[in-house]
Amino acid sequence: MGHPTDGIERNEPETGVEGGDSTWLPVLPALLLREAAHRFLHHLRVERSLSVETVRAYAVDLAQVEFFVEERSGNRPARLQDLSKQEIRAFLAGGRKVWQKTSQGRKLSTLRSFFRYLNDAGVVEGNPTEGVSHPRTRSKLPSFLGVDDVFHFLDGLRELSRRPGSSWRRSRNWALFETAYSSGLRVSELVGLNRVDLDLESGMLRVLGKGGKERVVPVGSKAVQAIEEYLERLGRQRLVVSDDDGALFRNARGGRLTVRSVHRLLRSEMERCGLWQHISPHGLRHSFATHLLGAGADLRAIQEMLGHSSLSTTQRYTHVHLDQLMKVYDASHPRSRKSEHR
Repeated sequence: MGHPTDGIERNEPETGVEGGDSTWLPVLPALLLREAAHRFLHHLRVERSLSVETVRAYAVDLAQVEFFVEERSGNRPARLQDLSKQEIRAFLAGGRKVWQKTSQGRKLSTLRSFFRYLNDAGVVEGNPTEGVSHPRTRSKLPSFLGVDDVFHFLDGLRELSRRPGSSWRRSRNWALFETAYSSGLRVSELVGLNRVDLDLESGMLRVLGKGGKERVVPVGSKAVQAIEEYLERLGRQRLVVSDDDGALFRNARGGRLTVRSVHRLLRSEMERCGLWQHISPHGLRHSFATHLLGAGADLRAIQEMLGHSSLSTTQRYTHVHLDQLMKVYDASHPRSRKSEHR
């Protein structure tokens, strides 16, 4: 990609920015917000290799900002210089009744990333998001299943897959969720697996994670067994595959399973096994990490297996583990606050 300002007529910088904010100055004051956003999204897709879903979330946030600015200016096309600190605060304040605090925080993070990119590209100097505070949010503990519930769920899938006359898709579902829990994969990583990524003999998987980063993770013996049974049954099917991309987990038409399909399958299989908790495929990943930590696994090792770039992301699971410990303590210790009057 060329320089973000290639092909754009350079105007002399203005001496001020509309909105009364003198903390930053666009080098190209006439640059439309939409054009700058387009270049930023191209950077995220091409240079940072972010997922389609992540880029779409950035695009939605920036489109909302553009609509807000244009509506307040009488439908004049929004320019970069219109995004003053006051305008950003007004944008976030205007959405308080509509967005949750986590959504407000994400939109501010989007704008901060946007302006960091524009700084690096030499399009603007300074950053109008500086000094704009993130809304305070309660740290939400990840939802996960207990060990007994996971065993009940996966053992139930195995039994269903081995019933006489069961479809090959029952074996696929067992293998799918055994692999998700065994290796702590993101759902996008799960559906992105190809057969060549598996080394069942050594019990290892090659995973393409966020930002195109590859990692190798272990896959447990139960998952290996489930995958082998699934592949053996799949081999007996005469699926018509128009474009064989080597996908491991396939749908009834022979194509690759989608993220949405995995969400739907998990919900229906949980109900079939008598579990009614609202859990997403990401909840199996949380369960993987929480159970490893509870069994004494090293936090750094869990970080590598999950593919987290920062240890602070993995440390969320220490809070989950401590929360569980406190529940046990309060329920069991004779001098705890909740048990001392029993």
